Amino acid sequence: MIRVALAGNPNVGKSVIFNNLTGSRQHVGNWPGKTVEKKEGYAKCFGEEMYVIDLPGTYSLSAYSIEELIARDYIVKEKPDVVVVVVDASNIERNLYLVVQVLELGVKTIIALNKMDLAKSTGVEINVKKLENLLGVPIVETVAPKKIGMDELCRKIIEMKESEEIQMRIRYSDILEGAIHDLIEILEEVKEFRDYAYRWLAIKILEGDNAIMQEVEEKIKTVSLKERIYEIKKRFEEKVEDTEMYVINERYRVIQEIVSKTVHVSKKVTLSDMLDQAFLDRYIGIPIFLAILWILFQFTFIVSTPFVDMIGDFFAVISNNMANVTGISHLDYLLFGEYGVLNGIGMILSFVPLIMALYFALSLFEDFGYISRAAFLMDKLMRKLGLTGRTIIPMILGFGCNVAGIYGTRIIPEEDDRIIAIVTNPLMMCSARLVAFAIIAAAFWGSMAGTILLSLYVIGIVLAVSISLVLKKFVFKGKASPFIMELPPYQVPSIKVAASQAWARGSLFFRKAGTVILFGLLVLGVLATTDVTTLSFTDDVQNSIVAVIGKMLHPIFAPLGWDWRLVIAVIFGFVAKEIVIGATAMLYGVTEDEFASFIAQHYDPVVMYAYMVFVLVYVPCIASIAAIKNETGSWKWTLFTILYEVSLAYLLGILVLFIGGFI
Repeated sequence: MIRVALAGNPNVGKSVIFNNLTGSRQHVGNWPGKTVEKKEGYAKCFGEEMYVIDLPGTYSLSAYSIEELIARDYIVKEKPDVVVVVVDASNIERNLYLVVQVLELGVKTIIALNKMDLAKSTGVEINVKKLENLLGVPIVETVAPKKIGMDELCRKIIEMKESEEIQMRIRYSDILEGAIHDLIEILEEVKEFRDYAYRWLAIKILEGDNAIMQEVEEKIKTVSLKERIYEIKKRFEEKVEDTEMYVINERYRVIQEIVSKTVHVSKKVTLSDMLDQAFLDRYIGIPIFLAILWILFQFTFIVSTPFVDMIGDFFAVISNNMANVTGISHLDYLLFGEYGVLNGIGMILSFVPLIMALYFALSLFEDFGYISRAAFLMDKLMRKLGLTGRTIIPMILGFGCNVAGIYGTRIIPEEDDRIIAIVTNPLMMCSARLVAFAIIAAAFWGSMAGTILLSLYVIGIVLAVSISLVLKKFVFKGKASPFIMELPPYQVPSIKVAASQAWARGSLFFRKAGTVILFGLLVLGVLATTDVTTLSFTDDVQNSIVAVIGKMLHPIFAPLGWDWRLVIAVIFGFVAKEIVIGATAMLYGVTEDEFASFIAQHYDPVVMYAYMVFVLVYVPCIASIAAIKNETGSWKWTLFTILYEVSLAYLLGILVLFIGGFI
């Protein structure tokens, strides 16, 4: 089996190539110990079986971000048979920086020169044969959405697997090459480094890479060898002002020389330029952004509603038909009764189509190239407020999952800015809360449900920015860290990739429903069917343990207009926000079909909007809290996040009721 690693910058079409190669034979999960998505799959090309791993999109292998570290460690330590670097032909100079770093690793490399159609349409002409000769690696021209070049790519992978190791043709300045040569002579004497590419190791030492320097300290036991390495490094530092920047500049100098010999650009006004004039306009850019979000939510509701109803009906039928399946009354009631677990699970799973529709739409916009524009728009606003633009990326990730957003703050170099981003990220409305809000919005506001959801997204963003400003002004004082952002060219989005993303997210949610959510609902079900005085089975939820707990806490939340059931629902929502809606359905003893009309009859729209605002803001789920503790390394900031969010949620709930009552 040939092990193939796909590397490349974000937005170069790497995912489309991965899907073309693996088709349905792929798996999406997380890298061990990380919340970064891991995609792996199998391909069969010309009789050869291939294992394909899609590395996280990254601009370099410098290990400043978790994505860079994952990509670098996989290539260095796992040693794939072939590394395919996907390059955007329309933006080749920037993309070649990653190519050069991969070549430094001495691995068998193929370049997939993707988006060739886009390059030609924008006036970019590439002498592919000359570029191939200068880099010393095979290049395959591809147009991934049309599957052009896929067969040729497979052939090259098979040929490369059987070929000799590549010979590095790129050469840097005499100063850098001399230091590299001297270090390689020493490193060849160290048996602990025999699994590494000596040239790459030498460059990392000269750059002062922290991880590599630590390995040098740990693995080289001979004092004289270690002293010789540090002597060469010291001599190099005496010749250049900043060693890391010198190496970076050398890479770019070589890249510019290669590009000048192989690429010709005839600049002309493109459709991409005209779209950017509208999307990035200082006056209409943000209104367009909000309009696109509104369309996205409306699309999500319209497409998913029939499937949501279908799943709800299915679980209602199953629950009725299995009412006495075990013959044990207590167990039957716990699992299939009016307040049963199946009822709660059915409520939650009925919103898998909604999540899939949302991610399908988001993937289309991302593939189209708009998401980066939205980040750019918000970046300009954030910079004016004195906040780092880098916060935008974790915020966008937080819309999918706050855990991913919190870990995504690793791209922020300044520790103060990073902590601000971490403690405010849980204010972003994640897909878990979307599940809870969707049915409430549909029940009370019908066709305006999309607008209501959009308002909650806006509230989350405004609160995150406001809290960030307060922390920046009174706790962390200083300038915001700089942010360099790439705006990829527009392209026709891939329906296949969007469908794959939707299926992957739906599958992850389904697995979560079968583990964490099921456990939470089981615990709730036991408490709801256990009599508080006799500790025996009861079908009267008013006398259950959970009712006593809810009624004890009810006076605290009475000003918000809730009954004890809503109190219990938000408490169990601490485990996972999806449980909020399932718990509410269980405690009221209603099915998915009945839930909407039930809450519409028993609650005022203003009360339920205040309830949604509370759930939006209050304490994040257990997984988010663990991520905050892990990323800040401090219980102080973890407890601060919990306390300020619960307090803020309560105050905002009261404020919404006051304003709603006044209106």
